[in-house]
Parts: sequence; structure tokens; C-alpha cells
Amino acid sequence: MNDIATAFLDIARSRPDKTALFWGDARHSYGHYRDQVLGTARLLRDKGVRPGDRVAVWLKNCPEFVGALFGVLAADAVLVPINNFLKPTEVAYMLQDAGIEWVIAEAGHAGLPELQGLCPSVQVLAAETLPTEAAEVPAPTRGGDDLAVLIYTSGTTGHPKGAMLSHRNLLENVASCRVFLELSEDDRLVVLLPMFHSFMLTVGLLLPLLSGASVVAVQGLNSPKHMIAEILQNQGTLLPAMAALFRALSQIPAGIEFTSLRLCVSGAGPLPLEILHGFNTRHPRVPLIEGYGLSEASPVVTVNPPGNPKPGTIGVPIPGVEVSVQDDQGNLLGDGADGEICVRGGNVMLGYWNAPQKTAETIRNGWLLTGDIGHRRPDGWFVITDRKKDMLKPNGMNVYPREIEEVLYRFPGIREAAVVGEPCERRGERPVAFVSMDEGKVLDEHALIAFLKDNLADYKVPRRALVLPALPRNATGKILKTSLRETLARGH
Repeated sequence: MNDIATAFLDIARSRPDKTALFWGDARHSYGHYRDQVLGTARLLRDKGVRPGDRVAVWLKNCPEFVGALFGVLAADAVLVPINNFLKPTEVAYMLQDAGIEWVIAEAGHAGLPELQGLCPSVQVLAAETLPTEAAEVPAPTRGGDDLAVLIYTSGTTGHPKGAMLSHRNLLENVASCRVFLELSEDDRLVVLLPMFHSFMLTVGLLLPLLSGASVVAVQGLNSPKHMIAEILQNQGTLLPAMAALFRALSQIPAGIEFTSLRLCVSGAGPLPLEILHGFNTRHPRVPLIEGYGLSEASPVVTVNPPGNPKPGTIGVPIPGVEVSVQDDQGNLLGDGADGEICVRGGNVMLGYWNAPQKTAETIRNGWLLTGDIGHRRPDGWFVITDRKKDMLKPNGMNVYPREIEEVLYRFPGIREAAVVGEPCERRGERPVAFVSMDEGKVLDEHALIAFLKDNLADYKVPRRALVLPALPRNATGKILKTSLRETLARGH
């Protein structure tokens, strides 16, 4: 199968009555989505959308997201999922960069008036009005190495870049995940993170819906209690999420058990060992494994094997994906040597949209340079030590913030932790810790520094810790270290 829309429609036609998506008490069947996808594709074609045109989907999690996703692709167009938490000015940049004329959004989206003021030529298709009756649509002519999804990276510096993912990129990543996670048609993937994020787009939606399985899209995201109730109500079996969520789930009251879950997968950022241990202690029956990926790799690269997880590692490459560790010149490094994690395989993006220079800097000799520092262990499992740009060099020594953060999480009362560098005349650079505390807890900074000195080499120890009510995060929960550096620059 060469294109995603045809793959989905074939699955939907073979099981029209099966529930594709659970949404609270509502059930949306494969047959319902087959009709909505074909109707949406016909509508887009009738409105002048041509093969290869980019169509944005600016939606929070909702049942219509699925119809929009496959409807855009069935129209032979390119899906551009937009972060629902962005401001209109940020969205406008992406629409202009990608040459987008159509946006699928909620009719009452608060940002639409401003967005249309910034982009007068953009037209909006209300998600609530997506057709629910099938229509005749020409078979897609695009597939394989044609662009399927243009997903904008978070843009920690400057403007975000559009990672170009082909039909083959995504289909291969789905096929690899299906094998590695031993997914069956009986599985129900729980979706808590935003559907626009590459992790959820592939693992939360494409993986189950191209496999004949089901999605449990959780509505009650305001409290762990409501999340758990919906997971149990709709019998979710596999939960992909991020570390912060698993920390919250490790603190739920005794007597509430995930009787239906068979596996939890942590992605979209590092899984601190303290959170892993806390979850394992509270939910010993449900394995929690760590994986690793990035948007430019569709996104899954490695996962800990469910039957043989090794805490503190990101696991091994999924089928069809190669991982190496290289120095700045592209030389392969041996086991145990820290270097840049590099990825090669059918999941690696075509490149960045309208950015050939950035593409050339990111793909070297067929290898995707991830910007993450790590090493391969002798047993073949990989370890991420930090982001390349986050590495600190006090007194010329390499210091990886994640190593310090792992120790910070072990200090009683600390809920969140992040370490960044600040300029220092004497040492060149020094680490500074930012933390937030559990409710009712107050940080004893002297006790913390003493604890760090007992567990880390002296040059790695932050000389101060700043307490915030909560650490700044993006829409998918990643701590925004750029914001923390800006806080330091303002003299805090």
C-alpha cells in the first residue's frame, strides 16, 4: 500500500461496524469515518484543493480530527497539523511559509478572527460541518515518496521548521511500531496528548487506525481522576504519553487499578528514573517502557522491548531503523563513547520545507543528525545523555544537565527539575537548577546543595536553585529551557 488514505479506507471498508474511536460515551465506527473521509475529500476537491496543496488542521482533540486527517490525504493534499496552543501570529507564519489557503478549525475558535486578519486569503472549513455522507472521490495519485504530512517542529530558536514526512515515512514507522509493540486488532490506544503532535499522530492515531484497532480519546484532561475513569470505562490497553503524566498516575489513591492496560510507553521527552520507579511501585502489573523519537523521524526511533526493558535507556532501534553514534566529523564512535545520536531508515524525513541549507545541515551522508548526545551500550541498548545544545562546559568539562536532573528528582519534595547554564567569568559557564515543589513543600536549598555534592562531582553541582510555581512547558509537556535561560538573563 503506497498511500495512507487508501490504507485507512481499505481497513474501514473491511470492518464498518467496529468502533474506531471512543469519545466519552460516544462511539465512532470505522464506517462513520469512511463516509466522513470520502465526504471531506470530495468537499476539498470541490473547493479547488489540488493534489499536493497543503491544508492545515487547527483543532484540539476531538472526533473530527480523524475525519480531517484522512480526508485531507484522501483529497490528495498534504496535511499540516497546527499546534492548537499557538497564538494567531505564530500560526500565520506557518500558513504563509507553507502556502496554505485552507484551514480546518472549530467554527468558534477564538483565534480565527485575528488569524484571518493576518492571512486574508486563508479560508476556513468548520470541523463541525465536515460531511458525514460518503461521496465519489478519485483514487489518490500521490504516495510513496510524495509529501503526506508537513509537521512544524517546536522551534526552540528562530522560526519553526516544517519537517516533510512522506507517505512511505509514516507507513514504515507505523509498520515497525506494530511489530515492536505486538499490536493486535483488539488493542485500544489511549490518546491523552494533543493529536497534532507527531508522537500522537503516528502512535496514537495512525498506528491503531491503520491496524484495525481502536482509539480511546480522553476528554477529561483536567485531573488524573477523570483520565483514569475514561481509560477504565473504555478499556484502554496501551497508553503512550509523557513522563509528567506517568508521575501523576503514580500518585493516584490505592484501590484504583488499571485493569485493562497491558503496556505504557513514555515518549515526547526523557523519563526520569525516579518517575519510572514511582510508577512501577504503584502499578507493578503494568510495564512502563521508555522510547525515543523526533518529528524528523516520523517520529519513533527506539523503544525498550516490552519483555526486556532496561531502565535509564531508550531501548533499541525499531525494525527498519538504524541508529549510530557519531562525532562532529561523521566518524562512528564505539560503545560507551558519547557523541551525536544519528538515525537512518525509511522513517527519516524528506527534508525541511523550503530550507535546503537546514536540510543539508541536518542530514549528512543519509544520516539524520538528531541534536541529541548519547552512547550505545555494549548490550546494544542506547542511552541519551542530553541535547547537544544543552551541554554545559564549566572549566572546559562536558556536563550533561540530564545527569544532574536525575539526581534532583531524587531529592524529597521536588516535583519538577531542569538545569541550564549561565555565563561565569571564572568557570566559563556554571549550571543553575530550576525546580518546582510538591504542594506544601518548601525547598531547603542548603540541604539540596549538600545532597548534590554527595552524589555528583563538584564541577557538576549547581551553585544555586531557583524555585518556580511550575516550570514552563510547551503544549506536549517538554520543559522550555529557552524560557529558563531568558529568566536568568533578566537577572533572576
